[in-house]
Amino acid sequence: MQKEEKLISQAMILAAGFGTRLTPYTLVRPKPLFPVLNRPLLHILLDMAAGAGCERIVVNGHHLAGQIQTALAGYPHVFFQHEEKILGTGGSLRRAMNMLDDAAPLLVMNGDIVHSVDLGALYRHHLQSGNLVTMALHDHERFNSVVVAGDRVCGFGPDLDGEKLAFTGIHVVDPHILTRIPQHSFFHIIDLYQELAGEGSIGLYRVDGAYWQDMGTPEDYLQLHRDLLTGPARGLIAGMGQRQGNWLVAADARLASGVRLDDWGCIGAAAEICSGACLCRTVIWPGARISAGTVVADSIVTG
Repeated sequence: MQKEEKLISQAMILAAGFGTRLTPYTLVRPKPLFPVLNRPLLHILLDMAAGAGCERIVVNGHHLAGQIQTALAGYPHVFFQHEEKILGTGGSLRRAMNMLDDAAPLLVMNGDIVHSVDLGALYRHHLQSGNLVTMALHDHERFNSVVVAGDRVCGFGPDLDGEKLAFTGIHVVDPHILTRIPQHSFFHIIDLYQELAGEGSIGLYRVDGAYWQDMGTPEDYLQLHRDLLTGPARGLIAGMGQRQGNWLVAADARLASGVRLDDWGCIGAAAEICSGACLCRTVIWPGARISAGTVVADSIVTG
């Protein structure tokens, strides 16, 4: 990841969601801990925020929260917010206020995206703009639903008239406005942003040239690996393992004789691939075992 100018004082990574569209995989791991090139996605995002100079980061957790908390060991500048009940994006930010500096803008990132957005440039734009909120937007036909005019966000919804862009899940917010959110209750941050958009208080920062991929579905997760191993995001993330063509294989993975690796894919730590197995466009999670002679294609294998 590119190292950004050190100017971001605080950030929050939203990691509490259920990831229902990724069931049954999210019954094993929460989505922010899905391995991406054999590294938990949350670690990639934490390193990215730290590389931008952020020294205080809050990560929330609800679904499989114990796994999230364990994954934060070794990150002394990260504070874990355990949410006994799901609070939504707005409710989570409101609860985090007691761990934040209410005088410094807060960088917020969803915990299920891989991107190359210049966080320093986004934050710098927010500081110079006078916006209460600055949303990182891009033109992405599948997700375009944020109505914009010039440098202003005007509303939210695919059925509204006007030019539309897609929200990346990355935004900068002045924390004092979060006091408008009710405490200790479920709340969508977009409900507050709808109100602020009507007041002309939300600006936008376009990031069309940046790589961006969410992990909303199994197909998205596999597409992400294809991009990282063979496509436009090749080299974006330093994975863990050794390259074998378009495959990344963990150093301690065990591949028996006669194993065939086609197209692209990733094999995690301590995975075992038995004799004669054939893998193609597949991500093998740590500890998984593929039986002898098995053919696996376009799949996620959790172990």
